Amino acid sequence: MAELLASRLKPGEGRLFIPGGPGEPLGLLEAFRRSPDLAAGATFVGPHVPGINRTDWAGLHAEARAEGTFLSADWRPSFEAGRFALRPLTWRQTYDWLGETPLDLAVFVVSAPDSDGEVSLGVASDLAPAVLARPGLLRAAIVNPNMPHVQGATVPLSAFDLIAEDDTPLLGYDAGDLDPAFETIKQRLAEIMPTGASVQFGLGKAGVAALQALDGLKGLRIHSGMVTDPLLPVLESGALTEVVTGLAAGSPGLYARCAEDRRIRFEPSNVTHDIRVLAQIPRLVAVNSALEVDLLGQANAEFQGGRQISGTGGLTDFLRGARLSDGGLPILALPATAKGGAISRIVLRLGEGAVSVSRADVGLVITEHGVADLRGRTLDERAEALIGVAAPQHRDGLADAWAGLRRKI
Repeated sequence: MAELLASRLKPGEGRLFIPGGPGEPLGLLEAFRRSPDLAAGATFVGPHVPGINRTDWAGLHAEARAEGTFLSADWRPSFEAGRFALRPLTWRQTYDWLGETPLDLAVFVVSAPDSDGEVSLGVASDLAPAVLARPGLLRAAIVNPNMPHVQGATVPLSAFDLIAEDDTPLLGYDAGDLDPAFETIKQRLAEIMPTGASVQFGLGKAGVAALQALDGLKGLRIHSGMVTDPLLPVLESGALTEVVTGLAAGSPGLYARCAEDRRIRFEPSNVTHDIRVLAQIPRLVAVNSALEVDLLGQANAEFQGGRQISGTGGLTDFLRGARLSDGGLPILALPATAKGGAISRIVLRLGEGAVSVSRADVGLVITEHGVADLRGRTLDERAEALIGVAAPQHRDGLADAWAGLRRKI
C-alpha cells in the first residue's frame, strides 16, 4: 500500500491525510518505515492526539513534513526542525480545516464490510468524515477486522479508489488509576452533578474522575468527543441511557462494546463539538483539565516552562457549550500542586503567551481543596475564590502577590 500511495503523490508536493486516534494506520506506518524513501517530499496531515498517537510521521524521512493541531514530545524533534507545522485550532475548527486544506490523497482505516457492502469508520469517526466528504479526492481504505462496525454513518466500500487489508491491532490507551488528588476531585464532581446530566470529559485523569463520579447515578447521558475504558463499568451500572461520541480509545474490550451496545452512537466532530449543538443539550457538564489557572481566571493547557507541549483540542468548544447549556457546568478540574506540593498550579499570572482559555470562558475550577465558581464574580472575588482552592501552603503567598498585582491593575 505504501508503494501504491507514494506513486499517486506528486514528487515533493504530495499531501496525505493520516487519521489519528485508534484510526492511525499502523500497518501503513510500518510499510513506510521499511521503505523510508517513499516518504520523501510527502506532507502527512493529521490531528494526532498526544498520549494515544506516538508516531512522528515527519520523522520518517529528512524530506518529509507533517501538520497537526497538537504537539507532544514524540514529534517535537520535527517541530524544532521546522518540519512539523502546528496549527492552534480547537477540535471543531480542526474539522473545518480538514474539510478545506489542500490534500492529494486520504487514508482511512475501516471495518470489514457488512452484508450490504457498507463499512464503518468505527471508533475513529470524529474527524475523518470531514475528509471523506470532500469531492474529487483520492481515497484509500485499509480494511481492518479489528476496527468495529459501530452505530453511525457508513460508506460503501466501493466508494474508495484504493483498497487494502491489514489486521494490525488498533492503538490502545490506558488512562491509569486516579491519584489521591483526583480521588477527592471525583467526589466533588459527584456532589455537584445535576440530575439528568449530559457529561463530557477529556483525556487523562480528569476524564477518569468524571466517569467514576457517575457511579450510583441514573438517567445520565454522555455527549463527549471521546470515551475511554472507565466507560465500561458505568455502562454496566445502568446509569447511562445514551452515549454520543466521535472517538473511543482504550482496550479491545472497549472497542467490542462500542460495536455491541446499542446505547453508543458515533457522530463526527461537527456534531460532538459544535457549540450550536452543545447549547441545546440541557445540563451539559463539561469536565476538562489544564496545567495551571491564574488569579485572573485564565487557564493554560498547552505550555510548560514557556515551551508548547500540547494543544487546545476540544477544551474551549465544550467550556463555551456548557456555559450556554440550560443548567450546564463548564468545569476545569486539576490538582492544586505539582512536584509533590512544591509548585502551585493556581498561579498569580500565566506566562507570556500561555493563555489557552480566556477568563471569560472559565466557569468552575475544582481542585482537591474545593470548588471555585467564577461565573459572574468580580475581579477580586475570582482571585479570592481561586486562592481558596489552592493548596494551603501556597495561599498566603498568592494572597500577598495578588494584593501587589491588584494595586497595579
